[in-house]
Amino acid sequence: MRLLVTGGAGFIGSHYVRSALTGVHGATGIDSLVVLDKLTYAGNPRNLDPVADDPRLRLVEADITDAPAVDALVAEADVVVHFAAESHVDRSIDGAAGFVRTNVVGTQVLLDAAVRHGVTKFVHVSTDEVYGTIPEGSWPEDHPLEPNSPYSASKAASDLLVRSFHRTHGLPACITRCSNNYGPYQFPEKVIPLFVTNLMRGGTVPLYGDGLNVRDWLHVDDHCRGIQLVVDGGRPGEVYNIGGGTELTNKELTGRILEAFGVGWERVREVEDRKGHDRRYSVDISKISRELGYAPQHSFDEGLAETVQWYRDHEDWWQPLLKRVATAR
Repeated sequence: MRLLVTGGAGFIGSHYVRSALTGVHGATGIDSLVVLDKLTYAGNPRNLDPVADDPRLRLVEADITDAPAVDALVAEADVVVHFAAESHVDRSIDGAAGFVRTNVVGTQVLLDAAVRHGVTKFVHVSTDEVYGTIPEGSWPEDHPLEPNSPYSASKAASDLLVRSFHRTHGLPACITRCSNNYGPYQFPEKVIPLFVTNLMRGGTVPLYGDGLNVRDWLHVDDHCRGIQLVVDGGRPGEVYNIGGGTELTNKELTGRILEAFGVGWERVREVEDRKGHDRRYSVDISKISRELGYAPQHSFDEGLAETVQWYRDHEDWWQPLLKRVATAR
């Protein structure tokens, strides 16, 4: 199998690449794996260091909106796993153009090439944020899409493009929608690595509004396990939710991180709530569990402790990125 992974130098994509090449989630028969990544501020070739010597791996620096570059790479692929996206909500509020260009136009470019070259599977990695907000219960995959941020709107648009290419062209495509990811190698603008690295440097951590917004937390390894199940056995045209099963308010999450560092709430600064801040996310994972045997295997307490320790042990990885956080704003 010849595999093309877009955004494979980012946080989730690189975990998938490392997992696929080492076979830890059952990926077999990989003859080649090409990573297509623009290497923006959040893309980091060092994320691939553990598998850099694998002769099957090739990293290509290119933009998914670059149709000739994409066409050449898709022509050599059997399976496309599409992670590449602009994903930070706050950045999308400040300016939506880049999100539409990458998440919508870039996905369209990939889909066109996938149809042209007859790929055997196209897996589009999306987010639970496309559903909007839910006061109680959990979203099934057929819930209407009601995105509330420019980021989630651009992802919803890309989901609908993928669906349309399956229905119109017969492209064997699946969509996955995950809850909030955490784990090693996550860029330090996201909440858990932001809080961890701030506390390691003696700083404070920001808490939006009343801190009662609820998120379901999913270890990146569980997410990539779910994606591999969809690559191997997902039914074309179907959507699969992937969740972690641990719902916490932002205030509860903050408390657990403070506890990990043995510090108190004096290290928290309250900040104005985000515009259009969704109150609660919760995905129903019964479909992927029933059809493909998915179940999260990382408890949040153990996963958070391991993640905190990873950032303690890898200061040489995240310290150079702090300038990129500042300059990318």
